[in-house]
Order: sequence, then structure tokens, then C-alpha cells
Amino acid sequence: MGRDGVQGGTTGTVSAQSAYAHCQEITRAAAKNFYYAFITLPKPQRLAIYAVYAFCRLCDDIADEQLPLEQKVLLLGEVRGDLAGAYQGRVSGPVFTALADAVGKYHVPQQHLDDIVSGVEMDLTVVRYQTFEELCAYCYRVASAVGLICTRIFGGMDPTMEPLAADLGLAMQLTNIMRDIPEDAARGRIYVPLDELRRFGYTEQQLVAGEFNEAFVALMRFQAERARGYFASGMRLVPMLPWRSRACPAVLGRLYSRVLDRIEERGYNVFLGRMRLSSREKLLLALGIWLQIAVSSLRRAAA
Repeated sequence: MGRDGVQGGTTGTVSAQSAYAHCQEITRAAAKNFYYAFITLPKPQRLAIYAVYAFCRLCDDIADEQLPLEQKVLLLGEVRGDLAGAYQGRVSGPVFTALADAVGKYHVPQQHLDDIVSGVEMDLTVVRYQTFEELCAYCYRVASAVGLICTRIFGGMDPTMEPLAADLGLAMQLTNIMRDIPEDAARGRIYVPLDELRRFGYTEQQLVAGEFNEAFVALMRFQAERARGYFASGMRLVPMLPWRSRACPAVLGRLYSRVLDRIEERGYNVFLGRMRLSSREKLLLALGIWLQIAVSSLRRAAA
């Protein structure tokens, strides 16, 4: 795998246009729920989001590669160096060319992108979280930081929006954690806080074995209720944004809420198989929300 793209990438000088096209292809190939939300954005913001997604994909691909830990750490260190170079006007390859252009246009702080790298680094060595506070530190880096970056690109420069953007990212990540319990356990990872497993009388061994019982249902119901609370907080961000940007976070929030609905409808038995939304369902939801927001904005303008 190359360090500047999902399938090898290139190095050297590339135009911003071709760099953005490269990032769009990465997003189209790899993004699932995200791509259907991104298409609702005006083109300049959509291209910037593609660059951010491609950067996140680059980091995740390094973590997922079958490489020695030391080599992964080294590669992520190089990514951090390339990121610093992008903020200083030195770019190499399409992902960082597009990213440098995007963060310059939308005044994205480097710290948010550094936080993403730090979150991926945590995944290399941390396989258990004792408390929700510990888990939140991880989720902030891999999800809330992304929400803060996206909010800048959406046009949300008001600092009061930042906690809401962070909460929406956290809600989405908590939903991912619930949905992916079997896959994560198969890789030796448990993201549900261990003190909460103990509180509900469920063990690590039962989780790894995929044991579904009343204690697991109670544990998952608690996780779902907490995620719902963060969704409620995070979705307050949507009406605060410029109307052309509102559909993207609204679609993301709705898509992930729909996944949470599916988990609840299945009685919290995530061991039966991964909850998925069809491409048609995602597209119809995205178009419906975009039209609803557009019509509402036109009505307000006419009034």
C-alpha cells in the first residue's frame, strides 16, 4: 500500500484538480454511509470533504495492514510529518495536495487532523477501555475531531457549534461500536467499557463467545440510550449551519440513527449479523432530507 492513497497513490507534483479527483475516487470506493451524505454538499465543500476522508482512509489503511507494529508506527509518523508539511506549503502526492488546499480554504486547525492520527495510533496498542471516560478520549480523536473539521468546511465558524459537532461524531462512533461488537471481538478488541460490562453482569469471555442473554440486552440498551442522547445534542448543529450545508450532517445523523433503530428492532442481538442499509435506502434518505431543507429555506426566503 502506498502512503498517499488507498491503492498505491503517487508522489511528486500534482494539480489540485487531479488531486481532488483522486480523493473523490477513494471516497466513492471506500465510503459507505458517508458518500451519500457528501453528495448533498455544494461542489467546493464536497471536494474538501473528499480530501479529509481520503486522509482518514490513509491512516486507517496503515492500521489495517498486515505489518509489524513498529512499521505501522513509523508509517503513521511519516503521515504526521507529511501533514505538518502540508500546513507549511510542502506537499507530496494527491491526498496531501488536496488536503493542503482544503484546510487552507476552510481554516481547519492542524490539531484536529493530528488528533485523527493519534486516534489511529491508539488502535495499534489499546484493545480495552476500562471506563467511558477512557473511551471518550479515543472517540474524540477518531470521530469528534472529524466532526469539528467537517463543521469548518460546512461554514460553521461559531465556537458554540463545536461541542455539538463533537457530540454528533461521538454518537456515530458509539453506534459503530455497538454494531461492530462481533467483528471487533474477533480481532481481540472490546470497545464497550469494561466497568459497564461488570455493572450489567456480562463478561469479556461471554462477549468474545457471542453469548446473547438478558444481561447483554440490558448492557446494549444502556449503550443505545446514551448514543441517542448524543444524537439529540449533535443534531442541534444542523439548523445553525448555512442552509446549503445542512443536509450533510442531517443525512449522516439520520443514517446512523437508522442503524441504531435496526439494532433495537433486532432486540440488540448484534451477533446475528451486521446491520446494513441498502444503497437505495441511503440515496432516498439523502435526497429526501436535501429536498426538505431546500424547500424549507426557499419558503423562509419568500416569507
